[in-house]
Formats: sequence, C-alpha cells, structure tokens
Amino acid sequence: MLVDSHCHLDMLCPQSQSIEDVLEQAAQADIEHMLCVSVSLERFQPMMELIAPHAQISASVGVHPDGTDVQEADEATLVELARHERIVAIGETGLDYFRTEGDVEWQRERFRRHIRAAREARKPLIVHTRAAREDTLAILREERADEAGGVLHCFTEDWDMARAALDLNFYISFSGIVTFKNAVELKEVARRVPAERMLVETDAPYLAPVPKRGKTNQPAFVRYTAEYLAELRGETLEQLAAVTTDNFYRLFADARRPVVEAIQ
Repeated sequence: MLVDSHCHLDMLCPQSQSIEDVLEQAAQADIEHMLCVSVSLERFQPMMELIAPHAQISASVGVHPDGTDVQEADEATLVELARHERIVAIGETGLDYFRTEGDVEWQRERFRRHIRAAREARKPLIVHTRAAREDTLAILREERADEAGGVLHCFTEDWDMARAALDLNFYISFSGIVTFKNAVELKEVARRVPAERMLVETDAPYLAPVPKRGKTNQPAFVRYTAEYLAELRGETLEQLAAVTTDNFYRLFADARRPVVEAIQ
C-alpha cells in the first residue's frame, strides 16, 4: 500500500471529479491514505468539510508562501487550528521567489511564523521552496526547524540541498517531476536519498507523472511515481511502498493508519 503525502483535494474536487470517484480510483491503485494540504485560511474550512467523512484523509493548516491578498496566519491561529484531530502538519509554508518581485520580507516573516507555530504545536512542517535555496535553509536553521522536523515537498533541488535538509531532520518528497525526461539532476538525488527519509506525493491536481503527464493529477497517480522511483533505485515497488508508507506515519505521527486485522 502507498500514501500520497501531499495533494490538494479541495482544488481537484469537484472541479474535475467527485471526491468519491477520486477515492475509489485511489483505492484501486492501493493508495491507503492521503494528506490534503492547506494553502490559505480562506480555503481551510471548506477543505475540512470536504474531507470530514473520509478517515483515509489527513490535513494540514497553513498559508502558501506565494499567496497574496490572503488572510495572514499568526502563530496563535495556526496553533489553535492545529488542535483539530485531523491536522497532522503545519504548512504548506516556505519561500517561493520564482514568481515574486520586489521586497519579499513578508514572505520570509510568514515562513518564520509557520516554523514557530510548528514548534509550539509539535507538528511537522511541510516546506515549499522554489528559487530560494539559501534563504530557505538559513531560516530553517535560524528558527530551529529541526525541533519540529518535516518534509521538503515536491523536491526539485540538488543533492547539496537535500543533504542539508536531511541534516535538519527533514524528509525529502518526490513528485511526478522525477519521472520527467529532463529531470536528470533530480533523478540522481532520488538515487541517493536514504530510503528511511523518502516520501512520495502527487501535488494533485498538478504535476501528473509520466505516463499521465499533461492530465489532471490525482492521488491514484502516485503509484506511477513510486514505480519509477523503485526502478531508478533498483528496488521493488513493494519495498519502496513499504518504506515510504512507514516513513509517512513516522513523520506525521497523528495520521490515522488503517488497522489491518489478523487472519484467523
């Protein structure tokens, strides 16, 4: 069984298909659990209402780093919302300079608030970083993010950054990008990351892996990424699925793991 460690079901459903259809296809692909990741406080409550009937979905609370004209989340608000039994992480947070121009100090301050909230709430962080390598690592160190731990999701950086993140008590998560032909450097990172610190994700509805590239992504497609990674690393799918699933529940300790009944 596999886990989709990062998806946005509130963006996928019902615009593309119903959540029931998404979950049925995930089950058919042996996806046992999904983490639905928050991007804004405005979307948080509708997201929680969407996933409420479905025990196989956990959630996070946070404000995406490049979100503008959105409600800011102070530390107290994040900590309070994180008390909900389905919330297993703070984020997604981080830095994204790719589409941001001018002074980005507001983005760095938002990131710092999320790290402090994670430490207080004792929840791991989900970190997004793009075109902001040095500042991301510097702030993680300055704010003692290693005390919370977490994951660099949808990782697209080089081995030096991966190693620095591992040293900070973070996991590395691979999305469908690793299956893209031009992701040569990323494939090398995927070969080198220790098995016990690796996760797989879709980032649905974005970044569908080969052979579904260009389609609307969904949790069921995490299987294609897992199959690709297993071949890349010289492992079986069963081995990679077992270790990444165990890693997920170790990192996100509040996520509900399905109870497997013993055969009499």
